[in-house]
Formats: sequence, C-alpha cells, structure tokens
Amino acid sequence: MIHPTAKLGQNITIKEGTIIGKNVIIEDDVYIDYGCIIRDNVHIKKASFIGARSILGEYLMDFYKDKVNKVHPLVIGENALIRTENVIYGDAVIGDNFQSGHKVTIREGSNIGNNVRIGTLSDIQGHCDIGNYIGIHSNVHIGQKSKINDYVWIFPYVVLTNDPTPPSEVMLGVTIDSFAIIATGSIILPGVHIYEDGFVGAGAVVNRDVPKETVVVGNPAKEICSVRKIKNKVTGEPAYPWRHTFKRGMPWEESDYEIWYNGLNVKGDE
Repeated sequence: MIHPTAKLGQNITIKEGTIIGKNVIIEDDVYIDYGCIIRDNVHIKKASFIGARSILGEYLMDFYKDKVNKVHPLVIGENALIRTENVIYGDAVIGDNFQSGHKVTIREGSNIGNNVRIGTLSDIQGHCDIGNYIGIHSNVHIGQKSKINDYVWIFPYVVLTNDPTPPSEVMLGVTIDSFAIIATGSIILPGVHIYEDGFVGAGAVVNRDVPKETVVVGNPAKEICSVRKIKNKVTGEPAYPWRHTFKRGMPWEESDYEIWYNGLNVKGDE
C-alpha cells in the first residue's frame, strides 16, 4: 500500500506488507524489508536499509486526541542501517551513516548527527541532542533533555536520568562532553555534566559533575585519578585520552588523531 502522494526514487526495493503514507519521500537505492510502516511525512535518504516490521514516523501524543496524524516530519540520512522492529517517531532528524540494532526506540524531538550507532533495545526518550561519531551500546536508556556531544562512548545498561525529584514536571537532562566514556551499568543522575574525556566506571551512580579527564567510580561516584594514569592491561602503555590509541570507525582511521586534527586546522586557515 503506497499513498499516491509518495515520491519514490530509482532502484528501490519495497517488500510485501509495507505501508507507505502521505508525503513520504524515498530516495534512490533504498531497501525496505517486509511489513514496515512508513507513516506520513517521512523522508528516507538514499542507500538506506529499513529492517522488517519497523515503524518510521510513529504517532506523537497529539494523534490520540482525534486520531488525525499531524505534520511531524522525520528525516533519515543517507546510508542508514536500521535493523528489525525499530520504532522512530516523527519530529526527529537522524544524520548520515546511522546504524541501529533490533527493537530500538527513538522518540520525537531527537536530533542525531552523523555516524551514530545505537544498540539493540536502547531507548532514546526524545528531545535529545546527540552529536557525531557516537557509540551507544545495547539496553541504554537516554532520558529526555539529554545532550551528548561528539565522540562519546556509552556502554550497555547505562541510564541517563532527568527528574531530580520524581515524580515532577521538572526535567534536568544530563550533558556529556566530547570523548567521554560511560561504562557499563552506570546511572547518571539529573543535571549532571560529564566534561571532556571524563570516565565513569562500570556500575557507578554519578550525582555530581565529572571534571575533565577525571575517572569516577562507586556509589556515589568518587574521583580516583586522572584518565592519563590508566594503562592498557596488555601493552602497559597509556590508554587515555582514547583518541590517541583507538581509530576504528573514526575520521582519523587512515592516519592518527593528531594528523587528522592538524589537517582540520590547516583547512580552517585557508
């Protein structure tokens, strides 16, 4: 079922059971697997893959008042890999080279940059700003009003909270600056700011800001050292800041961080 107002590009695959709504734009080389629902006002850019039984442009709360779907556009960037049974709401923008695991939910008001990966069963609760080159692993909950800057790693079962006195009408989102790492099972309490290169150890409960290049562990989390004191357990060499030792999937993959970064500066001066 394809609404007559839908605009379809070249070399598109649409498998059986898919429903495509009004004012949908599907660019060239898109593959939509079995049983998907593409609601009104969705724009899927070229070379993207939409996994079976996914719903794109899901209804916002205003639909349930009169059962009329309002105009809430969703944009999916180029070369997306959206796996089976994702639900992505309207009023959201997702950049290029996005990848998701199975059964991911992304609510309205989400702005997601380029080269972002979100793992299976993770939940982005909307009105969040998520930057570029971010890895969010499986079973992560990102509360509303969260702000995550570029090059952040968030590992499985992390929770970013936002209500300082639950239940209340106040939302204080978590802010995570570039190159920070949030290890498995951590809970970040409302309004906490994790500064650049901060490291939250596994299972920590963080109730105060984490300074730049600082490691915190425990419940409540306490500062234990600088990230620069952590050694690689195999080589014995310094492990952090991680951008100097890890490059897979990063824009400096073909050289190293310093060469790449200096090249950006040269281009900026031209």
